[in-house]
Amino acid sequence: MTQKPPAFDPDEERLVTETGTDARIAAIVEPVLASLDMRLVRVRLSGQNGLTLQIMAERRDGMMTVEDCEALSRAVSPALDVDDPIDKAYHLEVSSPGIDRPMVRRHDFERWQGHLLKLETSVLVENRKRFRGTIESVSEDGFVLARDQASYGDEPTVKIPFETIADAKLILTDDLIRDALKADKEAKAARAANQNEPAIDGGEGEIE
Repeated sequence: MTQKPPAFDPDEERLVTETGTDARIAAIVEPVLASLDMRLVRVRLSGQNGLTLQIMAERRDGMMTVEDCEALSRAVSPALDVDDPIDKAYHLEVSSPGIDRPMVRRHDFERWQGHLLKLETSVLVENRKRFRGTIESVSEDGFVLARDQASYGDEPTVKIPFETIADAKLILTDDLIRDALKADKEAKAARAANQNEPAIDGGEGEIE
């Protein structure tokens, strides 16, 4: 399903946020991101490669190049060193959300309406916490999910309140890849027009 992305508020708050140490780190890096005209998608501290801090971010136009990731990595490292929220050695990984991105803002659900996702809720919604299906419509306080494979006795659609979402992520499909590449191309063209320079194709950003 291809559609023009709706207008959105670049300062829109996230629906899905961190807790504990991750929340402390998010509070440190968000002002740094804002100074670079970027937005935080997710912070996650994991035991990967000993201890890895992943900072997932995007520019306000939805793009995120390798150069952007490098600039962000250089900017957040001193801030993290000063506040020192992690008491052990860790590996910093800065990346873009990717095509099968986490869904953390209301606009994400509007932008990718018609696409497949999986999600987990913090409380039971119609006697379930895990769902998989297509974003059918979006309202102010939630969205309607058309179930991918409804079990016996289940309604074909379910309303998911935004306040119940614990984790949500797009599922990689051919349609999603097509629409994501188209959106990326349009964003590059718009940026080139604003900067009066030719658009250059490039991959998604990630730096470790």
